[in-house]
Amino acid sequence: MTEAVAAASGEFTIGGDLTVRRLGYGTMQLTGDGVWGDPRDPDEAVRVLRRAVELGVNFIDTADAYGPFTADLLLKKALHPYADDLVIATKAGFARTGPGGWEPIGRPAYLRQQVELSLRHLGLERIDLLQLHRIDPEVPLADQIGELATLQQEGKIRHIGLSQVSIAQIEEAAGTAPIVSVQNLYNLSQRDDEDLVEYAEKNGLGFIPWFPLATGELAKAGGPLAKIAESHHASPSQLALAWLLKRSPVMLPIPGTSSVAHVEDNIDAAKVELTQEEFDQLTAAVG
Repeated sequence: MTEAVAAASGEFTIGGDLTVRRLGYGTMQLTGDGVWGDPRDPDEAVRVLRRAVELGVNFIDTADAYGPFTADLLLKKALHPYADDLVIATKAGFARTGPGGWEPIGRPAYLRQQVELSLRHLGLERIDLLQLHRIDPEVPLADQIGELATLQQEGKIRHIGLSQVSIAQIEEAAGTAPIVSVQNLYNLSQRDDEDLVEYAEKNGLGFIPWFPLATGELAKAGGPLAKIAESHHASPSQLALAWLLKRSPVMLPIPGTSSVAHVEDNIDAAKVELTQEEFDQLTAAVG
């Protein structure tokens, strides 16, 4: 399987000038336990990244906090020099205090340091999409976005996005600099941010759902996800991704894995087309 399977997911243009295939790849699982340190099999991690790109993925989401920097260094090892159409989105704004430890830090000097380190570790001169990983409640949002805007003016960031925010926070941030994307928790089983998906679609923002494969009870034998998956000769995970792709044209799922077999299975979801009836059935299955 060497064809550009991800192309079947369609395309979305981030910020008006970065066109990506909608089914991407997220790097968080390319680390050790607690998103800390090296993975158990670094060579397999490199193979996963290369296989994703072979299968047509040209949108990869990472973060300085993954490792920290473990995922970025693996990305550079696997794919640098990068293909011209490969878009790497990264994030800054979390300090890592140990395995499983995450602390939001939005001080301008810290954000600048992390962006500079990301550029070095990824081997980039400019980051295509830099997302504020979390808003630091101790620092005015205008100061956090303002520093990213300054880095943008310096040519080190192309576009700015946000992660795990409300509509009000998007609008507040947009008062300082243009915002082109939002990355929030969203999947078939967890849809608290339906209003934000609608807002993103209305305003042309890319919506990057993290934890896109949470299926829970739906995937159990005899459940709605398993039944429809069987009719498509697909896996429940593929159906969950197909549901996201059908949910909105601005949806950019980034399923992650540390296994070549799983990355092939995930990307194959691009070829699964749900009928409206199937989509509605899955939507209704979660109250």
